[in-house]
Amino acid sequence: MTLRPRFERLGVALQPNDLPDRRECILNPACARLRNSGLQLYPRMVLPGNISRIGSFRAYERADGALLLDQLGIALEPEAPYERRDGPDGYGCEDPRVTFIEALDRYVMAYVALGPRGPEIALAISQDGLAWKRLGLLKFRERDAPFADKDAAFFPEPVRSPSGVRSFALYHRPTLEVSVERGALAWPALERLPLREREDIAIGYIPVADVLRDEHNLCSVVETHRLKLPRASWGSIKVGAGTPPVRIREGWLSVIHGVDPLVDASGTTLLRYCAGLIVLDAEDLSRVIYRSKEPLFVPETKGERSGTVGDVVFPTGIDPQGEARLGRSFDIYYGMADDEIGRGRLTL
Repeated sequence: MTLRPRFERLGVALQPNDLPDRRECILNPACARLRNSGLQLYPRMVLPGNISRIGSFRAYERADGALLLDQLGIALEPEAPYERRDGPDGYGCEDPRVTFIEALDRYVMAYVALGPRGPEIALAISQDGLAWKRLGLLKFRERDAPFADKDAAFFPEPVRSPSGVRSFALYHRPTLEVSVERGALAWPALERLPLREREDIAIGYIPVADVLRDEHNLCSVVETHRLKLPRASWGSIKVGAGTPPVRIREGWLSVIHGVDPLVDASGTTLLRYCAGLIVLDAEDLSRVIYRSKEPLFVPETKGERSGTVGDVVFPTGIDPQGEARLGRSFDIYYGMADDEIGRGRLTL
């Protein structure tokens, strides 16, 4: 399959300012269309001490295309025991992705809870996209549950699991212990691993019948498998989910992220986070029918190259333009160098 994706930067959508709760970093937002068709953004907002909350902003687009954002409050504060911990490395609610699942008639937020055991996936649900109810941490029934987990994003429609059960599905990324312990310094150890053992995208499945019986069962992953991604020029160290998947006529489209070593002008090896595309088969999510051979976009602007963590573009929000199932244009919201939020337009 051949796609001809184009990406155009539309500028900085949101950045820190002088308000007391917005002086630190604002990054990696989820987005969703509310029931009144209004666009809502949910950025990760970092306070001193690396304490993260998830904000809630209403978006308005002016006639000239510029985006105006009004903060309505905080969607999630770190309050649950799994979102808080002692020590100097911070805690909180990080990197949300939001999907409206019609079969549940609910918005589902998957986010990283950074707590006593490190990064884990937690879920919250909402009827209106404004008031959120926690469901708890994601649990894996299989014995090979990950040491830690990140980058979760739900599919908007039920699918068939590998065993044939009608299920809700989500991306996640099992994270190795070395990554949790060493952070950005773990890349040499990851690079030495065989490709099949590196951090990669997985898909988890939760039976629909279980969730309709009790919404808390949305946290119970019954089946999971890793994706077998085609080789490409990007994502050599690790690959993780980015935006929630959206339906196009070819299958399920997602903008994901990949990590590669980058040698700077001084000869120092750093890490570069870039964005690329994958498309999964509409009926069989284990079948990857497209991966962009080159990145969709890489850190290029000053705000993407320099920040809290330099050379990072991290896609987390996608807003289809026009009719969602057949549309060929999407606004992408992404973190820029872990400091601010960029907006761009993907056209197929």
